[in-house]
Amino acid sequence: MLQKVIVDTSALIASIDKSESHHEWVVQQLESIEPPLLTCEAVISETWFLLGRVRGAREAFLPYLEEGQVEVAFSLEAELASVLTIMKRYKSVPASLADAELARMAELYPQSSVFTLDSDFQIYRKHRDIPIPVLFPSI
Repeated sequence: MLQKVIVDTSALIASIDKSESHHEWVVQQLESIEPPLLTCEAVISETWFLLGRVRGAREAFLPYLEEGQVEVAFSLEAELASVLTIMKRYKSVPASLADAELARMAELYPQSSVFTLDSDFQIYRKHRDIPIPVLFPSI
């Protein structure tokens, strides 16, 4: 896969937690994705917090960062105005900080797709009206 892939918390969690319903699908997708997966600090923070509930999961996540499989490729400081605009636009969803940052990343990386299990990404749009390409399991 040559395009850049932006990864969401849900896909990172499912890649590690074997009890997640889409674990096998996520692992299979990861085999065809060329690292690094791009993300933002908010996703790293969410992932770290949520993995705290699963024994050994945080330790399994650290190599993703240490070995460059996941790369933070976003500056909230530089993109704050755009992120806040996205959060306001999707206040009824509502868009979390992490979701808004990933939606902005999809705008900044035009040939990218978002790897997620979060159906909200089927609602979010880049540049107001363009669907964000997603790697999402068929239901």
